[in-house]
Amino acid sequence: MIRYIEELSPSEAAGIKKTIQDLFRQTCILQVKCDPVTLVQRDNPRYRICANHREFIADYLSVLDCELVHDPHEHIFRIKGEGMPTDRMTLTGTRILLILKVIYRDKIMGEGLNATVTSLEEIREVGSSTNLLARKLTVQEWQDALTMLKTHQIIELPGAIGSLEDDSPIYIYSTINIFCSSVDINELVKNYAETTEDAEEYTSEESKENIYENVSE
Repeated sequence: MIRYIEELSPSEAAGIKKTIQDLFRQTCILQVKCDPVTLVQRDNPRYRICANHREFIADYLSVLDCELVHDPHEHIFRIKGEGMPTDRMTLTGTRILLILKVIYRDKIMGEGLNATVTSLEEIREVGSSTNLLARKLTVQEWQDALTMLKTHQIIELPGAIGSLEDDSPIYIYSTINIFCSSVDINELVKNYAETTEDAEEYTSEESKENIYENVSE
């Protein structure tokens, strides 16, 4: 592996290092990402690095008890395995994840290209109608949940989280189908809507490999 890196240019080697760091930080690398300011879709250079140096990156990750997985349907590379650092999602974050899944599922069936865009106002409305958000969340709760979802490439936000308005567009990536891939989302929504606010402080995810373990198949 060392010889492979030594044969690359300094910029190529630095790109691979940054890509591996991103995989551990955000779980997956998308082929196309939205510009955080304009939400215009652009090719992701990190994805090309994964594709061009896939064998090396996979070998490197295997030493760390991790596996590089390519999903050609969703056009992403992601990692899984025992070597991934522990990560947790709050119960509130899990509820918002479920709300985003409901919004994405319902919109993708009828709104085409506009199906991937939502807003804080819509999230609140769907949260209220499903009883997933039965109370007003604090600013910190919103920021914590949205930061986690953005970090794991589930949503893209136009600018800083603290400056979001009710009608600011929030882009939902198709990775929502991976992080919340339940057969019966309605049953999950019902179960979480019936969970009391103080029932648990955290959902029981074991690692960043599966931050969505309690809301997936």
